[in-house]
Amino acid sequence: MRADLLDYGAVRARQNSVGALIERCFGANVMLALACFRRRLDYDVIVTDGEQIGIPLAALSKLGRRSTRAKHMMVVHILSVPKKALLFRALRLRSGVDMFVVYCSAQKRFVIDRFGVDQRRVALQPFMVDTRFFRIAETRPSERARPVICAAGLERRDYATMLHAVADIDADVVIAAASPWSKRNSELDGATLPGNVSVVRLGLFELRQLYADASVVVMPLQPVDFQAGITTILEAMSMERPVVCTATAGQDDTVVEGETGLYVPHADAAAMQQAIEQLLASPDDSARLGAAARAWVVEHADVDVYARDLAALADSLRR
Repeated sequence: MRADLLDYGAVRARQNSVGALIERCFGANVMLALACFRRRLDYDVIVTDGEQIGIPLAALSKLGRRSTRAKHMMVVHILSVPKKALLFRALRLRSGVDMFVVYCSAQKRFVIDRFGVDQRRVALQPFMVDTRFFRIAETRPSERARPVICAAGLERRDYATMLHAVADIDADVVIAAASPWSKRNSELDGATLPGNVSVVRLGLFELRQLYADASVVVMPLQPVDFQAGITTILEAMSMERPVVCTATAGQDDTVVEGETGLYVPHADAAAMQQAIEQLLASPDDSARLGAAARAWVVEHADVDVYARDLAALADSLRR
């Protein structure tokens, strides 16, 4: 983007006592948004990497004339949370965002329908994964007596359904129940686990090895309208592993049914078990799905592709 990066640390290093007071009273996100607002005349475009910064910046932009501010491109993770949506609509913040970048079709529809945003100002952008790190050639699959099924992450997971689905499958099931992004507690804490299930916390290299050892990666989800689970899904796909995913409103853009993975209905343990057993019984079909999954992420979701796409969107606002 030929851009400057403004993060919390950079702002704190430069801020005066007023900035420190703003952070104490309103939080680090408002502090960062205020720093962006103060520099609005120095740039053509300001890109906020989430609505936690983008919403306060959009509110602050109403204090100045539209002609005297940089264009604002806001990455949207989930704007349909009732409190966020109410605030956004009540303050009429639509005019403070020139481009909405969303990660799933459900959020795109929400922004257009709820806020009346012109669809040309809403860009659907696949999330990203480092396909050079998450690739099977970087690992050596372990020798296992039984197939391995795995799952990972915390955000809005339906592990209760997965435990029922895998209890009778002749396989080792490993759930890496941790996330650097989620503040949620694991619903597996204190749960009674089937004998073939273990719950672990893994670093990135260990997680990559788990994907390499797995025959199937499962993404069990609660009903959501945002892309919960997308990091794990893309990592698994990048590792050429077929994904069995709960079909939700927010998670239907990445996995392609029958081409890169399989969908199952929400809270349907029997359907999930059937899908897993189908893949375990058909190694050729699993390999085909995995290869197609890898090809999809390399073309659409590689981190360099993501960076180029965001740069192109930002450039489009400068014209």
